[in-house]
Amino acid sequence: MHEIIRTNDAVLLSFAQSLMKDAGISCMIADQAMSILEGSLGMLPRRLLVESDRAEEARRILTDAGLGDELRDIED
Repeated sequence: MHEIIRTNDAVLLSFAQSLMKDAGISCMIADQAMSILEGSLGMLPRRLLVESDRAEEARRILTDAGLGDELRDIED
């Protein structure tokens, strides 16, 4: 899995996850349990992870949807 977004914004994550589902790209939200444990103060970000072999496609979809500024840098 490849991390493409890290944020505290639950609405953004839900939108991005919906876009991935519509494109048939498997994804998951990581660190949801940790953000619940911290008391919903929004201090701990959650991560959107997608299939590694479809990460570039996912990045294009999110950029086209106006979420390009939210994308994590590509790791070497």
